[in-house]
Amino acid sequence: MDIKSLDEAIEWQAQHAEEGGAPGTAKVIRGLLAVSRTETATGRRIANWQGLTLKDAMPLRINGGLHNLVLTGEDTRLGAVYGGLMTDQAAVDELVCELFESYDARLLPWLDGPPQTNEAGRSASLMAGLLWLAQHVPAQFEMLELGSSAGINTMMERYFFDLGGVTTGPEASPMRIAPDWKGDPPPTTAPQIVSIRGCDVAPIDLSDPEAALRLKSYVWPEAFERMGRIDAAVELAGQRPPDVVKQDAGSFVAEALAQPQDKGVTRVLFHSIVWQYIPDDQQQAIRDAIDEAASKATPERPLAWVSLETNRKTFRHELHVTYWPGGAEPTLLACAHPHGAWVEWWGG
Repeated sequence: MDIKSLDEAIEWQAQHAEEGGAPGTAKVIRGLLAVSRTETATGRRIANWQGLTLKDAMPLRINGGLHNLVLTGEDTRLGAVYGGLMTDQAAVDELVCELFESYDARLLPWLDGPPQTNEAGRSASLMAGLLWLAQHVPAQFEMLELGSSAGINTMMERYFFDLGGVTTGPEASPMRIAPDWKGDPPPTTAPQIVSIRGCDVAPIDLSDPEAALRLKSYVWPEAFERMGRIDAAVELAGQRPPDVVKQDAGSFVAEALAQPQDKGVTRVLFHSIVWQYIPDDQQQAIRDAIDEAASKATPERPLAWVSLETNRKTFRHELHVTYWPGGAEPTLLACAHPHGAWVEWWGG
């Protein structure tokens, strides 16, 4: 999608929030257009944002700062918007502008970096993809994640899943992933994750309470269950930290795919709602590295690519799986709620 104006960028993001079940957040995001007309430092920076693209996720950057005001108790007035008690857009615009007048210096730094929206609920689709993949390749998986943020989904082997009645993972796990399931259940297989690690340009340390709160700030306030999942992730990270390196996605993939691969182990590159934020040159570098590795894949040492990413035309979040040897065409298996509330399984 080609975004050419600030209005389009804000409206696209607001619609995306509405599609994700966050109407209050959508209203707050639309309020940013009014902020861009103010003389605040943040408003001027929004109005003059260079290179407006979805990769920037500019509205989500500053929306995290606004939510942080509520979470810290510093200013809770937006709670009425998030809770559906204030629905008039003009009134929301006025309130959002007042907040920027009062907290301009505090909010401005939230524009400096991309949002960190790591979400354990997305692992439902990813795990369903592994259940399907285990029918076609060795079911021992070496997992490599792009854009891991706090590494929440690099702990998915420690989660308990109920996917349309198909269960997998440790039953005693504090992280229980059970989305509303539409369609037939996924295959009943027994994937084993033998290793899992990831990368991020700015990883978050879940052991740091301030960092964990920042992660929560990027969560849309209407999504109460997501807050609980972050708490469960913090508990699991305290038992054993996720393996996440500070590295860009392009170099991480190139290095990881160049490493020796054990016989009988399927190497899986995976990511969720992150591809749109990866620069174009890195996207191409990743494709090139995958093409080279795929050309060398064998039945004893397969390669797979599992992604849950946004279709920008339909707002659907689609699960695709590709594996080699076996063909270079991705299989569309499901679509899902962006934060894991439901999965519609189509199979393949």
